[in-house]
Amino acid sequence: MKLNRSQWADFSLLLVTLVWGSTFVIVKLAIKDLPPFPFLAIRFGLAFISLVPFIWFQKAHISKGTLLKGIALGVILFSGYAWQTIGLQYTTASNAGFITGLSVVIVPALVTLTTRKLPHPALLLGILSALVGLAFLSLGDRLQFNKGDLMVLICAFSFALHIFLVGRYAPQTNATILASAQILTVSVLSALFTILLPQPTVNFSSNVWVALLVTAIPATSLAFFAQTKMQQFTTPTHTALIFTMEPVFSAITAFFFAGEIFTTKGLLGAGLVLGGMLIAEFTGSESETPSK
Repeated sequence: MKLNRSQWADFSLLLVTLVWGSTFVIVKLAIKDLPPFPFLAIRFGLAFISLVPFIWFQKAHISKGTLLKGIALGVILFSGYAWQTIGLQYTTASNAGFITGLSVVIVPALVTLTTRKLPHPALLLGILSALVGLAFLSLGDRLQFNKGDLMVLICAFSFALHIFLVGRYAPQTNATILASAQILTVSVLSALFTILLPQPTVNFSSNVWVALLVTAIPATSLAFFAQTKMQQFTTPTHTALIFTMEPVFSAITAFFFAGEIFTTKGLLGAGLVLGGMLIAEFTGSESETPSK
């Protein structure tokens, strides 16, 4: 079967999601020695440095409009990371994983509000399947909500808005410049919060260096460049559905490298998330057109 441009874009975003999901274990180990905000400041700072040679070759595409869009995306992206980090102090990782995944519902809601068109029924079915799958994959037997969940909900809205706006901005802007501007913005804001907020003891252990090297380029500079580039050819709703695979890839990685158990409920949840993505990909891909 020959893939069209939209399907190639979706496949590329799936690879990005695989990278993000597979780095969860090493990041979890790293932030025990280097707190989240300093870690993000250095991670995104190194990612920006890795893009500097490419920025030089693309300098003709630097414009005030592109930089402002990149900064706006960076602020929103940082909001997602910040609220998730703060919220995790007051809620469980399972609740946070599920609530963050609610972006799969928020993104098509934003699309519907702006276009005044409901998603294709196949997409709605895919969204529902992914949402139920996330619940099986992330939530425990006892569902208890607290103030941390509200903070993580703000995180979900931030990530959803980021996906939505990348879909709006990407077709009119240079991917290298747009990705670089948002990456630098996240680094600067993370450094600012590192200075303003009291931080635990910092220890640059081997786990920290490994995590920084792995996440800075594959999971940050290359990943956000790929997202920015590929969202020119696919839709925000498809992107959100594909990103629901992140906890699936994270669970698989944790099973193989950290010895975490993959329960029957987890397998069912992973299957439903995958099913939702495939339903949307192969029955709904022709019904949506990428954002312009």
